[in-house]
Amino acid sequence: MLKRYPVLSSVLLLGGAIGLYFWSRPVSAAPVAVPAKYETRAASPDGIGKVWMGREISKVMGHPGIGWLERTDREKEEAPSKAIALLELAPDAVLADIGAGSGYYSFRIARKLPRGKVVAVDIQPEMLDFLKAESAKLGVTNVQPHLGAIDDVKLPPASIDAALMVDAYHEFDHPVEMLASLRSALRPKGRIYVLEYRAEDDNVPIKPHHKMTEAQARKEFEAAGFRFVVNKPDLPWQHLLVFEKP
Repeated sequence: MLKRYPVLSSVLLLGGAIGLYFWSRPVSAAPVAVPAKYETRAASPDGIGKVWMGREISKVMGHPGIGWLERTDREKEEAPSKAIALLELAPDAVLADIGAGSGYYSFRIARKLPRGKVVAVDIQPEMLDFLKAESAKLGVTNVQPHLGAIDDVKLPPASIDAALMVDAYHEFDHPVEMLASLRSALRPKGRIYVLEYRAEDDNVPIKPHHKMTEAQARKEFEAAGFRFVVNKPDLPWQHLLVFEKP
């Protein structure tokens, strides 16, 4: 995130920004075909000391970061409306916003799905309480708060058409397990839209642990069995990487 903040959460958080996707620690581990062999090392100031495919997983920002997610200059800095316009979603699609946080993206995407819904996945109950209150205040009926775990989205098999991760994936404590659970939850040809701050660009004012290169993201998602589709350009700070379940 900006250098005044460390930048975003959880996936389960699995949504938005900069350590914004609010992960808490442990719940039960989801079984995977091949257990991940994570490396460990002394943690850096912005990392947790756990390494996957050469990348140290970053620390996260919890529910106190709602103000960052809802900041008034976010549109100017990141152009989220442009990012949402680039998502290819049918009007009846079911999308999981992984690490939904405050629901910044969830509520905006819900408007595009008059016959569909957004499953707003997070692992912090405080974030889901905020989402429920916002849904009531806004009169939104197609955003469904959903409690996940740090290693499992906790969604039924083949239950979603797409998933979105906004500046969240780099903070997943268990990226292998999370992607395995997402692959199960997606329908055939379902897509994952991954927004991550561009590590290739020194002008993006986000701490290095909260950025990812396209090459690193592709390496990790392709290892999890996803097919790379495209990197949609032209956002001010972020990659918009699209992956598909075969």
